[in-house]
Amino acid sequence: MSEERGSQSVRAVRGSAIRDLLAVTERPDVLSLAGGLPAPELLPTARVARATQAALASPAALQYGVTTGAPSLREIVHTRESAKLGRDAGTVIITHGSQQALSLLAQALLDPGDTVIVEDPGYIGALQAFDTTRARVVGVPLDSGGMRIDELRPLLQREQVRIVHTVSNFHNPGGATMTVERRRELAELADEFGFWIIEDDPYGELRFAGPTVPPVAAFSDRVIRLSSASKIVAPGLRVGWMHGDPAVLALVERLKQGADLCGSSLTQAVAAELLADSAWIDDHIQTIRAVYGERALALHTALTDAFGDRLHLTAPEGGMFLWGEFADGTVTSARLRDAVAAGVAYVPGSAFAVHRDLGHALRLCFTTSGPDELREAVRRLATVL
Repeated sequence: MSEERGSQSVRAVRGSAIRDLLAVTERPDVLSLAGGLPAPELLPTARVARATQAALASPAALQYGVTTGAPSLREIVHTRESAKLGRDAGTVIITHGSQQALSLLAQALLDPGDTVIVEDPGYIGALQAFDTTRARVVGVPLDSGGMRIDELRPLLQREQVRIVHTVSNFHNPGGATMTVERRRELAELADEFGFWIIEDDPYGELRFAGPTVPPVAAFSDRVIRLSSASKIVAPGLRVGWMHGDPAVLALVERLKQGADLCGSSLTQAVAAELLADSAWIDDHIQTIRAVYGERALALHTALTDAFGDRLHLTAPEGGMFLWGEFADGTVTSARLRDAVAAGVAYVPGSAFAVHRDLGHALRLCFTTSGPDELREAVRRLATVL
């Protein structure tokens, strides 16, 4: 279908520079720092195979399920989420990855023209989900302490805001984690002004340095938390969830019935067994943290050695990404073609821009390469930048 024949909602959705870039960087001679994939060697294939075999002992694993997700998995997720909040609250819907949760929430809460606040730079999946509703997306700057809450309040005083979206832990792409003080302030603003917070937290369990901080949802009931099994088990399961206010989730359930009727009973049964095996999942997450911590340090050190004060970097404490901003006016999008020719790839910061000029920035993923490969990637990068 040509763009002219597509709906207004489709025409409003921005493209993904990352998706387009990945097609270029699949060459075997390119060391790609552009993706956002878990380390393939850490995917627990043998453990998933055993869980799958156990699930297939029951025909229910191959049958339709309920729209809200397998009760056993919902209970496990509710227990895990309540432990993070320090209280028993909210309900759970299982989704086809956390991206479906975000998309359904946008449809449930937004009308065309409603205002949504996002971090700038912003998570592309969120920008696309909000574009489909034809909402008005407004960016608030992000720094090393997360969303600039001091710049949020004036926006709230000027206009009616429906949603504030935040990737609170190890931001994609910015790498930052919102401070406890800002989390509390954001929650207080939600209670004061009556907007909903979507706390998008797929990376929260991947902390390898620094103290753990409570979720934004620990400070207000006006928070819907999103997460998934993609980063701690396997993306191929396509198991995500939302946790929060029962009335909001009831709206989502109605939409989900029209979107997919139900998720995969098989992968939900597999995820339920894996997440219920607390000894295994805790050990597995610890392994991921250790590997990612080593790789993040290797990449950060190599970049600091290569570029010095020219490149301002986030300090890695978890997640999958480093964010860098050149202080000397280097335009990263203009150098990308040369970088790929030199055998290395990254995502230019302009791909994540909402309102800010981020042409001098770039996002780098450290998860899918070992320390030696990361150092070689930086060596190649330095020949171009």
